[in-house]
Amino acid sequence: MSVRRLAEENVQPAAFAFSKDNAVWAKATIKKYPKGREQSAVIPLLMRAQEQDGWVTKAAIESVADMLAMPYIRVLEVATFYTQFQLKPVGTRAHVQVCGTTPCMLRGSEDLISLCKKRIHPNPLTPNEAGTLSWEEVECQGTCVNAPMVMIFKDTYEDLTVPQLEYIIDRFDAGKGSDVKPGPQIDRIFSAPVGGPTTLLAPEKKAAAPRAKKASDSAAVSVPPSYAARPKTDAPETDPTLKTPATAKAESAANDKIAGDTKAEGGAKAAVAVAKPSLEDKNRPAGIAKPDAPDDLKLISGVGPKIEGTLHELGIFTFAQVAGWKKAERDWVDGYLNFKGRIERDDWVKQAKALAKGGEAEYIKVFGKKPR
Repeated sequence: MSVRRLAEENVQPAAFAFSKDNAVWAKATIKKYPKGREQSAVIPLLMRAQEQDGWVTKAAIESVADMLAMPYIRVLEVATFYTQFQLKPVGTRAHVQVCGTTPCMLRGSEDLISLCKKRIHPNPLTPNEAGTLSWEEVECQGTCVNAPMVMIFKDTYEDLTVPQLEYIIDRFDAGKGSDVKPGPQIDRIFSAPVGGPTTLLAPEKKAAAPRAKKASDSAAVSVPPSYAARPKTDAPETDPTLKTPATAKAESAANDKIAGDTKAEGGAKAAVAVAKPSLEDKNRPAGIAKPDAPDDLKLISGVGPKIEGTLHELGIFTFAQVAGWKKAERDWVDGYLNFKGRIERDDWVKQAKALAKGGEAEYIKVFGKKPR
């Protein structure tokens, strides 16, 4: 672990005092701990001091020590041990902590660090000329699934590319960091798989064809495979898990009939599901001849290579076309693609308007993330 020291005396303030609200909060926090254990509040108090002034000063360490009746050296030990405490002045608008641990490194964090060196300062923990920005490389911050990532204040920004991080830095430097939504910067919900869940999905329920029950059917009751495969034991012959050849044959015939009826029913449902609206429908969006340089429709979230090919077959080649779709036209395309409302959920029109207006730069400005 590297040596961590307090900032030079010439940058240390002469005194420290919690603001009125923070002083009330500090007293309430200390009271949360049992009598004689008040010193356990040292970390939250130091964090609140850092949030107030931007970094942990020598005066703040001494003030917290006095509040908790601790020797100065004890609070200094805590402040210098935990890297979450900044012991020197950092950027007033953003201190960018870039994760450099293996998952993030494999996903491009070195490029993010290079951007910070170029955009902020060549050296870590050194504010830029205006004093508004600083950066440092840190260890794992717990969003490995969404690597690479950075942390600014208490928020994480994940699934980053160099252009996305540059946009985020620019917004914070302009005092508009609240415009950027924390979390994944791609089409992902928290740490779920890109594109949605792929496992533990609920299977479709298929209704079995009803049949009349007879007294002779008692031997043909469907039995879980784990029971059917169970070896013979000392159980009495009345044990339902033991079957005679005749019983097994009857059960097999009955189950085959049920499976056949279910398959037929499922086929009928599938035939209904794939029915598409007519190409002659008046609500079909107007197509155009393929331009020399068609837009990359795959930049719209929800459009992949196959869907883009289908849209091309319909004469849809530009963002402007999609941006101009009316409700009836969107419903027609949704039905033709069998999307079940996905066009509205993904808001293709809003995405297309941004892309048509200013490309990826406008998309990032509107949605706070890079398309796709």
